[in-house]
Amino acid sequence: MKDHKQPRTLQAAIVHFSDPDRALDYMVRLRWPNGVVTCPACGRDDAVFLTNQRKWQCKSIHTKRQFSAKVGTIFEDSPISLDKWLTAVWMLANCKNGVSSYEIAAAIGVTQKSAWFMMHRIRKAMQVGSLVKIGGGGSEVEVDETFIGGKARNMHAAVHERRISGTGGRDKTAVMGILERGGNVRLQVVPSRRKKVLQDEVRKHVAAGTALYTDFLLSYEGLDGEYKHEVIDHAERYVEGRVHTNGLENFWSLLKRGLHGTYVSVEPFHLHRYLDEQAFRYNNRRHPDRTPVEPADRFERVLSHVLSKRLTYAELTGKTGEEAAF
Repeated sequence: MKDHKQPRTLQAAIVHFSDPDRALDYMVRLRWPNGVVTCPACGRDDAVFLTNQRKWQCKSIHTKRQFSAKVGTIFEDSPISLDKWLTAVWMLANCKNGVSSYEIAAAIGVTQKSAWFMMHRIRKAMQVGSLVKIGGGGSEVEVDETFIGGKARNMHAAVHERRISGTGGRDKTAVMGILERGGNVRLQVVPSRRKKVLQDEVRKHVAAGTALYTDFLLSYEGLDGEYKHEVIDHAERYVEGRVHTNGLENFWSLLKRGLHGTYVSVEPFHLHRYLDEQAFRYNNRRHPDRTPVEPADRFERVLSHVLSKRLTYAELTGKTGEEAAF
């Protein structure tokens, strides 16, 4: 096994993980933190390491008795080497406006299709949900919505015909944001901006008694009894003392710069993964003491969530059989 010193920059990470022994050592410590390699199928802890294949073989006779350090992670069944995977994780975790699959493909030497699939698997690891409600006490929470969708004037005629059937937000996807000031943001694709939909999301994520700030949308009427709800009417002003949604407005600007500038076209059924990506970077921008999170720390936080998050190509594309061959 190699030393456990971790790289602190992208260049250092590329050099560090180019050594297959270091990359494997890193994955072993990630996959089996107690240092004991166990068979994923039967749990035996005396598997034999096959040096030429860089795999282990369980001493019991059963299916899948040979296994690698990728088993049980987002990297499972991928023929792409760990040094390329880890470089892609670093780039996606730390590029503020995202990074395109074409750029990843060129940087690590894989096809664009492979890079696209890799990035969605990494976004799966960035999906960190929580059942704990935010707010409470003296916390202040902003709630707002936006519509995500391509600009009709920039679309190819065939795409325009398929996607655009009206004006305004009719052919776009509604996204709801809940931001705790000084804390994290939570994002959710919602079917509409109707009262029941939005208020159910607020009650699901925000603790009762929290100072809640929204715009003048009528769907938020009726929250006064559970929250210290105050409204800002954007037709008149954008700030009135502590009452505003500028934190979320700034986040929407950052999100859309990435979607429109880097990814250009995002299908609605994949949108939630791009939201997970942007929310992860935003929520890991600073430590609780307000000091910036270093790129290496953000990289390790992604990798701390790669276990038990399998994403197949068929699941990603909604295809089965020969259509899903990859």
